[in-house]
Amino acid sequence: MNEFDISQTRFLKDINYPVDLRKLNLMDLRGLADEVREYLIDTISKIGGHLGASLGVCELTLALHYVFNTPEDKIVWDVGHQGYIHKILTGRKEALKKIRQKDGISGFLKRSESEYDVFGAGHASTSISAALGIATARDFLKKNYKVIAVIGDGSMTGGMAYEAMNNIGLLKKDIIVVLNDNKMSIAPNVWSIQNYFNDLMTNDTYNKFRSKVWELTEVLDKKHSDRLRRVAARIEGGLKGVITPGMLFESLGFRYFGPVNGHNVVNLVKTFEELSKMSGPLLLHIITEKGKGPSYAESHPQKIHALNPFDKSTGIEFKKPSLPTFTKIFGEALVELAKEDNKIVAVNAAMPDGTGLNYMQKEIPDRYFDVGIAEQHAVTFCAGLATEGFTPVAAIYSTFLQRAFDQIIHDSALQKLPVVFVLDRGGLVGADGATHHGVFDLTYLRLVPGMVIMSPKDESELRDMLFTATRYKRGPIALRYPRGNVFGVELGKMKQIEIGKSETLKTGNDIAVLAVGNMVHNARTAANLLESEGISAEIVNARFVKPLDREMLFDILGRFSKIITVEDNTIVGGFGSAVSEFAVQHGYKNDILIHGVPDRFIDHGKPEELHKDLRLDAEGIFSIAKEFISKKILHA
Repeated sequence: MNEFDISQTRFLKDINYPVDLRKLNLMDLRGLADEVREYLIDTISKIGGHLGASLGVCELTLALHYVFNTPEDKIVWDVGHQGYIHKILTGRKEALKKIRQKDGISGFLKRSESEYDVFGAGHASTSISAALGIATARDFLKKNYKVIAVIGDGSMTGGMAYEAMNNIGLLKKDIIVVLNDNKMSIAPNVWSIQNYFNDLMTNDTYNKFRSKVWELTEVLDKKHSDRLRRVAARIEGGLKGVITPGMLFESLGFRYFGPVNGHNVVNLVKTFEELSKMSGPLLLHIITEKGKGPSYAESHPQKIHALNPFDKSTGIEFKKPSLPTFTKIFGEALVELAKEDNKIVAVNAAMPDGTGLNYMQKEIPDRYFDVGIAEQHAVTFCAGLATEGFTPVAAIYSTFLQRAFDQIIHDSALQKLPVVFVLDRGGLVGADGATHHGVFDLTYLRLVPGMVIMSPKDESELRDMLFTATRYKRGPIALRYPRGNVFGVELGKMKQIEIGKSETLKTGNDIAVLAVGNMVHNARTAANLLESEGISAEIVNARFVKPLDREMLFDILGRFSKIITVEDNTIVGGFGSAVSEFAVQHGYKNDILIHGVPDRFIDHGKPEELHKDLRLDAEGIFSIAKEFISKKILHA
């Protein structure tokens, strides 16, 4: 493919905001869709990012902004992976060139970024609930605008979406829900019948006739009126039940339309124009193809979900890392253990590749379960397995496990059930930003009674901790590791680690640095820098955030007046807080500096950039230690 020159486009060069889009003729939207797709592919091929979902909603995005008067009318997008084209059309066409990069725009919807970003979301299944809140506020304020929620079929695996739909049906709010079905998981693609039926159900004449039937029955006595209405409803419901999957949504109080071809922009516009004239809860079911456009995206929609910079003619990423990821090391180690122990079962929430469970899925599929975007269910499902003597391993991103906090406490810890929680993406994860940084897990897990929390310093220790976790039977145990490539250390046979036992990596005399997880490597490097300036630092790999190594702490608190704790987690309630609490509870008055992620949300950027900004890299820890030794400071 040649270099894309936006100035040479017929339509896109003049489109900066939706008001520009609405100046086009309806048929011109097809040409604009082609140009937008090419611009998106060209841009993301250079910088990387989420591609497949946005390619799939190109026509949908154009149709929504063409028909509805945004930003007065409110479009609430679910998750945000599908929001790139929305950003192109809402004043961020040039800004797309720095999406997900430090100081650039977010890869998700972000209220502080644009008035068109009605509701921010990095997690799934939130759009319908948010839309109901917005519509309710609209009605309180006696305003007159449309509220549209766009949700994918994957997000519909989350129970929150159905809770919201049930509530909308009861309140009968004026809301349009667009179900973007890109996996064909709800209905077969029978376009001729489905499109004909949709044309009928959105046709103005049909809907006027339907209203007339209801109006005419009002003049009859209640007995006959109700009977005729029931007959009419059964006829309409019978038709829908035969040729559409809409009865579920109808039972929740929605009028259902579809499925329709989500890549026919002209038909989408006409459909939205008809729906905009109606009121009450409406659901439009569209069928799209994730990665629509280039052949490599259409044939590998999961692979093309998120990419590093790639060749836009082939979809092949330019740079392949020489070392494997922590995720891969975990996935392979779990298969190794599961082949030896037939009670090990793996569970994930719609992220087999992202969590490394794709290896288990391939090697031992009968003991692999993907429950969809349903983290709460995943945890309780695992708790049920544990009651019958199985060892369930719940591999879930750190930020997503937050959604199952109650289930961790109520269903696993309270009953002392040995569920193994494996948290991928612990710490600052990079380009996905604040919604995806796993910087709260050490805190929210530490407050759970009976929970064991481990974090490895490298890939070898990760394997040992997984081995340890699968053999621990006294209650829940969590293993948390970072996103990214491993250090390249030698891997040996997996061995068990004593619960709550730390590891001293370097002895010293002037200051003690207690580090956990991926911060251990940076702390060791910082110690070498301190050594070059005549400062002797003792470096401890804590390994366990809970329980703490009491013997080590008594020793450290007795020998060092100044102690630094280092963690890739919020400084509130995490590892450093645990050490400080221990010191206070035992009457020590040492100067303890808790160094980690500050008490604020951190924007996106490469992990190494963010670590440098927050002084969590080796140079930062080195400078923090020097300052701490020279004078007492309360925080980093």
